[in-house]
Amino acid sequence: MLEKLAHVEERYEELNAVLSDPDIASDYVRANEYAQERAELEDVVNTYRRYKQVQEDLSDARSLLQENLGSEMSELAQEEIASLEDEAEELEQELRAFLLPKDPNDEKNVIVEIRAGTGGEEAALFAGDLYRMYTRYAENKGWKTHILSSNSTGIGGFKEVIFLVEGRGAYSHLKYESGVHRVQRVPLTESSGRIHTSAATVAILPEMDEVEVTIAPEDLRIDVYRSAGHGGQSVNTTDSAVRITHLPTGLVVTCQDERSQLQNKLRAMAILRARLYDMEQSKQMAQVEQSRRSQVLSGDRSEKIRTYNFPQNRVTDHRIGLTSHRLEGILDGELDEFVYELASADQATALQEAS
Repeated sequence: MLEKLAHVEERYEELNAVLSDPDIASDYVRANEYAQERAELEDVVNTYRRYKQVQEDLSDARSLLQENLGSEMSELAQEEIASLEDEAEELEQELRAFLLPKDPNDEKNVIVEIRAGTGGEEAALFAGDLYRMYTRYAENKGWKTHILSSNSTGIGGFKEVIFLVEGRGAYSHLKYESGVHRVQRVPLTESSGRIHTSAATVAILPEMDEVEVTIAPEDLRIDVYRSAGHGGQSVNTTDSAVRITHLPTGLVVTCQDERSQLQNKLRAMAILRARLYDMEQSKQMAQVEQSRRSQVLSGDRSEKIRTYNFPQNRVTDHRIGLTSHRLEGILDGELDEFVYELASADQATALQEAS
């Protein structure tokens, strides 16, 4: 590990030297690439340097303890050694985490698909709640959102809504949200005050570029038709809606939210690329050893991952056993507590596998 970290520090210093070269600095594209690489190494280098300093301080403190000191000084030295050993252990764990293989999709935009499940109209309303939760979370992060496709119920709910989240690191923050989300509450239409349980499914797909997912034109059937709103009411008078069928897999994507046929086609192709990539990733995951399926963050979207209980003002993530009694804030986009704990659990699993 230390050898790898030494190479990282060496590369960091090389980048500092390169970026101080006037010829490089005047080349915006190259300078930006080098600056981005340096920024990605900065945290690990700073942590590594602190780790080396702690090791030096430990060595000095242990040497001091070997000298003929009074009882008070010996006690102070032992306390310092214990404190430094704790810090060194924490820093070593951080450094191991830094060296874990990075998810190549972490910096990508994401396509979020939310579908109402069991529960009828109440499930559709809950799907609308989840949509607002994620868009507010994105807004808090300074990201942009754009609906790609939707099927609304007309009273604030969605049978299905697919939207794009654009922002650096969007996938790394949202990738653990895939799965079945369950809500327990008294529906507005329930006169007897009984608590109902409804569900919605969430799929988080990294947005893929054309070069990353190649689709042969002959594998597509593209149909165009007139967009229709809720209840069949015409949205516009041109054939702007697009339905794309991927013939080899049978995947079907429809888009009608844009006024332009071209825009709807572009949006539909983006969704199709993401779904095809996800399908391939799922196949690869299915081929790994059986023990992997039992791990906390398997990414299985048929798994019940979280419950939102309104009577108890409680949100529980079943994968890591985390419960929060801030339901209103969470539904208002305050998701960081869950995002960070899920990422930490995933990292801990990866570290255990690597050791």
